[in-house]
Amino acid sequence: MTFKYILLDLDGTVTDSAEGVTKSVAYALDKLGFPVESHWSLMKFIGPPLSESFREFCGFDGETVQKGINYYREYYADKGIFENKLYDGMKEFLISLKQHGMTVILATSKPEVYAKRILDKFVVSEYFDLIAGSTLDTSRNTKTDVLKYILQKIDIDDLSKAVLIGDRKYDIIGAKEVGIKCISILYGYGSKEEFVQYNADYIVDTVENLERFLVN
Repeated sequence: MTFKYILLDLDGTVTDSAEGVTKSVAYALDKLGFPVESHWSLMKFIGPPLSESFREFCGFDGETVQKGINYYREYYADKGIFENKLYDGMKEFLISLKQHGMTVILATSKPEVYAKRILDKFVVSEYFDLIAGSTLDTSRNTKTDVLKYILQKIDIDDLSKAVLIGDRKYDIIGAKEVGIKCISILYGYGSKEEFVQYNADYIVDTVENLERFLVN
């Protein structure tokens, strides 16, 4: 498959961030006196914007959502952000994309300031031509918002040359809304059933096969 612009989600695609995200959510919910069944039950918070998750999964009103976000960031900014790891083979995959002349872009609904710190920690920032995420003031919040921002920043004359790689339905929805293809990957936090339901363009199981799909 011939793509020139490779857009990558972060959580569940480039990094395995489950520990840090779920611990941060658990910290916030504890502060709010909201019962948590288990850390496993908080996996659903990985992917969508945090404000959306607190509303949908906890039924919080606007004021409580903001308190939850503030508590989440209290833990995440210093601890949760580093309870994280690169997926095996990811750095080699990024190097391969650059060696094949592709434009590599991070497209995450995580706040951009955090995304940059994470990529710096794993020493892979240099392989990204653009790092794009949400803003702390939520003016750019959803995956669609982030993708629209990227398309404004990068002069892509042919959208058929761009593809988003992600692990949740939000990636598929965002890609379709801006008119690009989406590769859904099975090594992250989504499922094949979710990808089929939301009509993913492609489904790939491993980082190794993702590289084969894109550069061979």
